[in-house]
Amino acid sequence: MSVSEIGVAVIGFGLAGQVFHAPFVSAVPGLKLEAIVQRKGDEAAKAYPAVRILRSVDEALQDAKVQLVVVGTPNETHYEMAKQALLAGKHVVIDKPFAATGAEAAELKALAEKQGLVLAPFHNRRWDGDFLTVKRLLAEQAVGRLVTFESHFDRFRPMPRENTWKEGAGAANGLLMDLGPHLVDQALALFGVPQGITASVRRDRDLTDIEDAFDITLEYPRLRAHCRSSMVACDAAPRFLLHGTEGSFKKYGLDPQEPALVGGAKVPRMGEGEWLGEAEDLWGALTVAPNPADPARLVRTRVKTEFGDYRRYYANVRDAINGTAKLAVTPEDGYRVIKLLEMARISSEQGRTLPVEF
Repeated sequence: MSVSEIGVAVIGFGLAGQVFHAPFVSAVPGLKLEAIVQRKGDEAAKAYPAVRILRSVDEALQDAKVQLVVVGTPNETHYEMAKQALLAGKHVVIDKPFAATGAEAAELKALAEKQGLVLAPFHNRRWDGDFLTVKRLLAEQAVGRLVTFESHFDRFRPMPRENTWKEGAGAANGLLMDLGPHLVDQALALFGVPQGITASVRRDRDLTDIEDAFDITLEYPRLRAHCRSSMVACDAAPRFLLHGTEGSFKKYGLDPQEPALVGGAKVPRMGEGEWLGEAEDLWGALTVAPNPADPARLVRTRVKTEFGDYRRYYANVRDAINGTAKLAVTPEDGYRVIKLLEMARISSEQGRTLPVEF
């Protein structure tokens, strides 16, 4: 292994390891997928025959060739797994949720600072093409002064899936901790810390042990940001809906990176190919009134979706470890997201708006 390469061990080879971590680690120069921890089964060995397959976390933590550990295990194990890795002197990426509670998130943040290690929440959807498009349009003030921002991430799973930890009761599981981290993190990345939070966190399905729907409103001066998700959305709402003083932007459909990988696509190494463009028929629509004094005359145009690229997340982690760039998604970001999700539960239980303070 050359001096410039950072050895990486991916812990867990479920959906997270297979789709979101191993492919993108492998595609980033300067990172070397050194090992995959899969307790049983041979899926990892078949997918990555040149990579060492380990059967225990301890093997990875004791391996001197591993400098970065990626925690892609069930949600309730994230805190303990990340803590062990930090104490072993490893840099850490934690798949969402960053932790089950704000207290756990704060402890991991403090431990990483004490150890002098990089600790990065896997808020990869900052590199979704649709989010990057929204970010650009807001920078251009394409809809004027933004008044309302809606971000939906919906699914249709009216019946609980069997034999999966994702349907198990517990504070770390459920839709709030599955998709909530992405939606809230994107809002914080765009608008910063809100003044207040109002939420409805609930169980909409007839049979369920988890929270399967939520509506979170983050309150800013003259702006409301709505983060919404449901598992009973047969006909999904727009992924993004922006209303401003001069127009609106509406975008349907999810970023294509995950379904492409599930479908068998291969991620090219950075510098050897673009990843990944969205089909033109899924581009969003920008509707504006060129003359606000004549609001009935509208102009609607299609907006090309920016290229999404989760490789850039791992390239930033690489650069942060090497000391050549600031970490884009920080432990503080992870802590704030988990704290807001905790507050969302309290707001829902108490039926009131909570002031936000960190």
